[in-house]
Amino acid sequence: MLSRSIIIVLDSLGVGALPDAATYGDAGSDTLGNMARALGGLTLPNLEALGLGNIGDFPGIAKRPDALGSFGRMAEASAGKDTTTGHWEMMGIRLDRPFPTYPDGFPAEVMDAFSKATGRKALGNRAASGTGIIAELGAEHLRTGSPIVYTSADSVFQIAAHKDVIPLEELYRICGVAREILTGPHGVGRVIARPFVGGPSAGSATDGGPRQGLTRASLGTAPAGFVRTHERRDFSLAPPEPTLLDLAKEAGLPVIGIGKIGEIFAGRGVTESTHTESNADGMRKTLDAVGRVSSGIIFTNLVEFDMLYGHRNDPAGYYRALREFDDWLPSCIAAMGAGDMLVITADHGCDPTTPSTDHSREYVPVLVYGPGLRPGVSLGTRASFSDLGATVAEVLGLRLSWGRSFYGAIA
Repeated sequence: MLSRSIIIVLDSLGVGALPDAATYGDAGSDTLGNMARALGGLTLPNLEALGLGNIGDFPGIAKRPDALGSFGRMAEASAGKDTTTGHWEMMGIRLDRPFPTYPDGFPAEVMDAFSKATGRKALGNRAASGTGIIAELGAEHLRTGSPIVYTSADSVFQIAAHKDVIPLEELYRICGVAREILTGPHGVGRVIARPFVGGPSAGSATDGGPRQGLTRASLGTAPAGFVRTHERRDFSLAPPEPTLLDLAKEAGLPVIGIGKIGEIFAGRGVTESTHTESNADGMRKTLDAVGRVSSGIIFTNLVEFDMLYGHRNDPAGYYRALREFDDWLPSCIAAMGAGDMLVITADHGCDPTTPSTDHSREYVPVLVYGPGLRPGVSLGTRASFSDLGATVAEVLGLRLSWGRSFYGAIA
């Protein structure tokens, strides 16, 4: 009998365009396949051994009839291609309409309410690259103290601020204020705090104190010398109904969220939420949780694939991050017990080889391994990400109202 599920989301590792991808401007997207073709093949021996190559055509990744895991791909049944939408669907929520997006910036009614509630007039208010808009407006931000507001093709309201101008806790407070404003018809999926440091001296704009938080895993350097730190925080809408995480918590099971999982679910359904500074940090903390939590759900998001490489059209960097994960994977498998199930998946695509820097509407992989599970089972193409949640629910003796479990095929 299985007692623990370890779910690892390789954020944005799509495996081919969905049939409706053209509607989203994503025809031809294939994050893993196009990356493999652009780089002349990929070498990922441990993911290959679990059956990754059996899902599609990925040069360098062989199809393995002797796969150690079960393998398939999942279609997104919800409308959209957002982080929140993908994770929510995994845990049993289907959205019929995508979260609102603002390619031309947010309307006056939103920005006026934001300025009135925070006492700060915003800079920017347009769709932009995060590092690009910080490089462009960072000096004006230092001079005026005004936060930089921007969005993307995703449903996000992002607020960037230098830590010497708007201290971290104040930035988080401002994001919380924005989250309260952005509801109803303007209910974006996420409000995101984007702290940064560096650049010209911030002078005496505030008493923000010493700079801190810079690490090798900092989330990007803008041309003007500004550097985003790992202290990003996401403020998501609360799920509209109970998720598998809520059900597991109510049943008294541990639910460990690693990375931005707790934030994606607005703090609901998790018994422990752990921030991470990088993919490597997320992998370390996942392995720590595997060693100390013997039941329930360990749910990890590794965000750097998406944030550092997909959105920046950097296939070589994306591949290096995949190699890092592939090298780590055997240590996770070695730490698993007979009652464990490991699931490796993604939440959407973000093809680094296309002109777009946005998420892409794609199938996502699902690789399943457990010492007590059948190897080499083809799970085919699943109709919804919620099939994953339904499977984990069955493993834990719970019932999810939506999704079709594949546990019977692999048990």
